[in-house]
Amino acid sequence: MSFQTLLDEIRKNLLTVLENEKISQIPFTLESAKEGFGDVSCNIAFQAAKTLKKKPNEIAQLIAKQYEKFLGGLVKKVEAHPSGYVNFYAEIGKMAQVIITQSQKTDFGKVDVGQGQRVTVEHTSVNPNKALHIGHVRNVVVGDSMTRILRQANYDVQTLNYVDDSGLQVADILLGFTELKFPLEPPNGQKFDHYCGDEVYVKTTEQYLVKPELQEKRNSILKEIEEGKSDTASFATQITSRVLGEQLKTCWRLGVSYDCLNFESEIVRSKLWPEIFEQLKKMELIKFESEGKNKDCWVILSEGEEDKVLVRSNGTATYIAKDIPYAA
Repeated sequence: MSFQTLLDEIRKNLLTVLENEKISQIPFTLESAKEGFGDVSCNIAFQAAKTLKKKPNEIAQLIAKQYEKFLGGLVKKVEAHPSGYVNFYAEIGKMAQVIITQSQKTDFGKVDVGQGQRVTVEHTSVNPNKALHIGHVRNVVVGDSMTRILRQANYDVQTLNYVDDSGLQVADILLGFTELKFPLEPPNGQKFDHYCGDEVYVKTTEQYLVKPELQEKRNSILKEIEEGKSDTASFATQITSRVLGEQLKTCWRLGVSYDCLNFESEIVRSKLWPEIFEQLKKMELIKFESEGKNKDCWVILSEGEEDKVLVRSNGTATYIAKDIPYAA
C-alpha cells in the first residue's frame, strides 16, 4: 500500500534517529495527520519525555532536526509542532510514482476486511427509455468503484442493476411509437437509446400540452405493461430490451458489468405486490383518499411530510409501491 510505504520509510528512519540518541527502546506510533499538519504525525516526543526528562516540544525539535538528513525520499519536510508532535510532509510527486507502480500489481489494495462476507451493490438503475447522460455515468463509475474496492477488501460482492421497465417514461415512448407513429428505426444511424430519449420521449411529452387526452392513453398503456398480457406489453419488452442493450454497451465501454439485472416488470407481475398491498391495508399503514389532490389514491401517511402516493387513482402502482416487493 502506498501510504504504508510512506509509514515504513518514516519508521525506519526514526528508529535510526532514536538509536543515535540512545533511546531506541522507546515505543511510538505513526498516524494520519490532522488537516494542516502534514501527512503523518508521530507521538515519540511524548513517549520519550519521561526517559529524557525534557519537555515534549524540546524532544520534538531535536528529533525533527536529526530527521532532516533523511529528507529526499518520500518525505520532503519534517516539523516539530509546539504541542510536541513531529509532523511529516510527503513528497507528492514521489508518492504518485509509488502509487502508479503499485497499482499495476494484481494484488494492489488487497486486504481481508470482508472475510468473504456477502455484500450487494446496486447501481446505475436508469430507466430504459433513453441513453445514459453524464449524471448517470457518474453513478455507474461510483458504483463500480465501490464494487472494485469491496472486492479487493475480500467481500463477496454481487452487483445489481434495477431496470425500471414498467414506469411512466416507458409508457411515454410506447405512446410515441404507437400513437404518434415515430418510426422504429432511428434516422441517420443514430443509436437507439439516444433516439428514444432525445427524439421520441421529448417530442411525445411535448404533445401532452397540445393534446391532454394523450395522458389518458399513456395511463392505459402503463396498465397494460404492468399486467403483462397484451401485445402492448410484449412491444414494451421489445423496445426496453433494445434500449437497455445500448445502455449496457455504454457501460461495457467503461469496463463495467453486472452480476444480475433485476427487471421491475417481473417484480410487478410476480404477484408479490397484491399480497403486500393487502397486508399494508390490514396494518392500517396506508389510507384510501376520497377527496383532495390524492382523491381515489392509496397513500402512505407521513407525519410532518407530504403523503406519498402508492397506488394511483387508475390502479397503477408508483415507484414507491414497486420498490416494496423488490426490497421484500
